[in-house]
Amino acid sequence: MTKKNTQKIRISVKSFDHRLLDEAVKKIVTIAKDSWALVVWPVPLPTRIEKITVNRSTFVNKDAREQFEIRRHKRIVDIQEPTPKTLEMLQDISIPSWVGIEIKA
Repeated sequence: MTKKNTQKIRISVKSFDHRLLDEAVKKIVTIAKDSWALVVWPVPLPTRIEKITVNRSTFVNKDAREQFEIRRHKRIVDIQEPTPKTLEMLQDISIPSWVGIEIKA
């Protein structure tokens, strides 16, 4: 049995807004499909929720508190058997500034 040497690109996409995240992932998937690469559909990872508690006032109402939260959404897209055209198109992709992308080959 011979092992087939296949390339794989893993793209992790992060954002605070899930709508922007889904829009960016759709662009990545359509680019990969247009270049005839095999795409494993985005895997949603658990949302990381960070809660911050602050006092409403400093002195008199010490027990009054307010909570804020930051939600961090993350998706992973695997592209198997990418073509050189795929890499070129992924580098030229336009994505909103609130979305972070990390490409690992």
